[in-house]
Amino acid sequence: MQATLAISALAFLWFTPAHPAAVANSDWQPMVGDRFIVDTTENAGYLIRSDSSSYTTFPVITGQRRVVHYIGRTYDARTPNQRWVVKTRHIKGDRITYGPTGRFLRMYKDGQEYTSYGIHEHRSEQRMFAENERYQSMGCIIVKTAIMDVVEATYELNGDLLEVLTQPSVNMSAWSSGSL
Repeated sequence: MQATLAISALAFLWFTPAHPAAVANSDWQPMVGDRFIVDTTENAGYLIRSDSSSYTTFPVITGQRRVVHYIGRTYDARTPNQRWVVKTRHIKGDRITYGPTGRFLRMYKDGQEYTSYGIHEHRSEQRMFAENERYQSMGCIIVKTAIMDVVEATYELNGDLLEVLTQPSVNMSAWSSGSL
């Protein structure tokens, strides 16, 4: 009995990656269950498999680290560290803020509470992503157009839902343990 348990444990450890494998953006294919994680300190985005076996990473833009006065509101424009679920897709008419397609994936706090936060492109993405300082949004997550295509495809594959986690750092060992 002990030998069987030891063999089972070894087999499990052998098939469980210590760290997920990095996949180039150009090779990444969305799959059902993929999640989107944003490191709000490093302004890095990660799409990760549900089994934490692999991921792809890319730069993102997150919220300014200051209080802003925007669209008639005054608020702290930092991207909140939060668990979210993207539940709706919108096409916005403002093609500056939301990029050439106007795509906007709205994030719901804890999957329930409607918010103004979302994932979108920006008309000035080339200039914005060239900056060293990428705390430039009003709280949303801005991605490059090519990444928006992948994020949107992931959302659609998941039945028009996408789990998103925004946090101040991403710990690779947390990914492999399944604690995210």
